[in-house]
Amino acid sequence: MPEKAFQDYYPDQWSYCYGCGRLNEHGLQIKSYWDEDTGETWATYHPKPHHIAIPGYVYGGMIASLIDCHGTGSAAAAAYQATGRQMGDDGPPLRFVTGSLHVDYLKPTPLGPPLNLRGRIKQVKGRKVLVEITLSVEGEITARGEVLAVQVPEHWSPIDGEKT
Repeated sequence: MPEKAFQDYYPDQWSYCYGCGRLNEHGLQIKSYWDEDTGETWATYHPKPHHIAIPGYVYGGMIASLIDCHGTGSAAAAAYQATGRQMGDDGPPLRFVTGSLHVDYLKPTPLGPPLNLRGRIKQVKGRKVLVEITLSVEGEITARGEVLAVQVPEHWSPIDGEKT
């Protein structure tokens, strides 16, 4: 069993995202982890029958959402690693939002089998992290994406969107 997911380290006030928020009971609650063997990040998601586009296939917005949230979670983990910190330490939380999202849909993604995401950190530069993501089903890549994640300011309040 993997250690805690990246998203499980987010402070409660930043844990309501529809895609990855552990406190959003209606959300996807995806969980992302490091693959120590490859240095990549990974997540697995089991789509529900209502995540449908056309019969038998996953809705494209769902795929984009998974790539987006796995990307921002991967960015947070990479930022901690780049600064020599551990997720969950006593320092200010490093939380990221999407600056840019690009998704290429390579072929229809079947609805039913688990969706596997793999992330590769392409660049960590200041408050920005660039992550490349693939989404595959049963070993076949069906979508590819790139997320430019931007670190939120240290004193930004997720409740009212203003600095505290």
